[in-house]
Amino acid sequence: MIEFHPSHRELVSPSRRELVAAGTALFGSAFIPKIASAAGSRDPRLVVIILRGGLDGLAAVGPIGDPDYAALHGTLALRFDGPNAGLPLDGFFALNPGMPLFAKMYRDNQAALIHATATNYRERSHFDGQDVLESGMPGPGFTESGWLNRAIAALPKGERVGHLGGLAIGPATPLVLRGSAPVVGWAPEVIPAADDELARRVMDLYRHSDPMLAQVFGEGLQIDKIAARDMGGDRRDKGGPGTPAGMRQAAEGAARLIAADDGPRVVALAFDGWDTHEGEGGATGRLMQLLGGLDSAFDAFKTGLGPKWADTAIVAMTEFGRTARINGTSGTDHGTGTVAFLAGGAIRGGRVIADWPGLKEAQLYEKRDLAPTTDVRSVVKGLLAGQFGLSPAVLGQSVFPGTMAVPPMQGLIA
Repeated sequence: MIEFHPSHRELVSPSRRELVAAGTALFGSAFIPKIASAAGSRDPRLVVIILRGGLDGLAAVGPIGDPDYAALHGTLALRFDGPNAGLPLDGFFALNPGMPLFAKMYRDNQAALIHATATNYRERSHFDGQDVLESGMPGPGFTESGWLNRAIAALPKGERVGHLGGLAIGPATPLVLRGSAPVVGWAPEVIPAADDELARRVMDLYRHSDPMLAQVFGEGLQIDKIAARDMGGDRRDKGGPGTPAGMRQAAEGAARLIAADDGPRVVALAFDGWDTHEGEGGATGRLMQLLGGLDSAFDAFKTGLGPKWADTAIVAMTEFGRTARINGTSGTDHGTGTVAFLAGGAIRGGRVIADWPGLKEAQLYEKRDLAPTTDVRSVVKGLLAGQFGLSPAVLGQSVFPGTMAVPPMQGLIA
């Protein structure tokens, strides 16, 4: 390795979900975050961001020092100089110019990158690739639970992180966070929030007709008030998880909830739109705008977590990369190796970690893709071990079954 400097608590039945969403945007509840005194000197948090669609790692973090890069990736290749120049990370790699805030975190040793990484999946189906990425299983269709939920469930009984459970952002819980451990959900509202009088009337109706739904509704109101604090009068969805504004909005709500002293410590988000078959843009256009949204989400977590940022680790990863050569529509097709982003005060940053495979045709995977040299499961294992103390045996048998041969990456946590 080279360094370049209980079951998910869906208490609201599908037939009632729209009624609850009209007042709260809550999609399941396991507890009510509240302010309390922090326990212990270290209070770790983990944020997992799934970038759905297949991120072009060669245009997000360009290996400009590779002599074959510019010709192979064409107009999508980053450059150290000229218009829309990449943001230098070292003498070999540059970051897409859409991510200046992440670049500052990198300079402050609070962000790192893992390049030429991938899961064990080697086909190119979005559906199957996302299943493998989020389930943590050897192949698609093995289970309906995710590795992040299994990690929470594997924590010692009574351990605070496991007791507080996980947080799912969005209208549906991502597979990575489904399972037996408790999970609470929150999503930005698509319709305006209910005022206090309407909420009181709905609560009174449910209290007399359905006490369980009344309890869920009440908890949801409290959770939503924390997540939506400081949003002002505009509570509309900012365009969803596939837009820059929507990414930041989701991150802001998540940060407020996991910053609460008795809030969840583990959160999963999914951002859409990374399937750039045409008009990708490279350092300009669509991809740069998407990366700008991701950049803003990282910043929203740092701002919203405040002092809790010091104990936070964030990982953003995708189901697979894209082809090393651009196609005839100024885009890239489904590929293999890509890049993963790490950020947070707990990250030992300022590094691009890569066992760089090279970009000559004989070095490409199936003569078309960046060859993966780092298993992303090793990265995740390293974060789970460093943040929550999970052992290699637990990680290799319970969290990622059958992966004892994939060791946790060392030294990711400061």
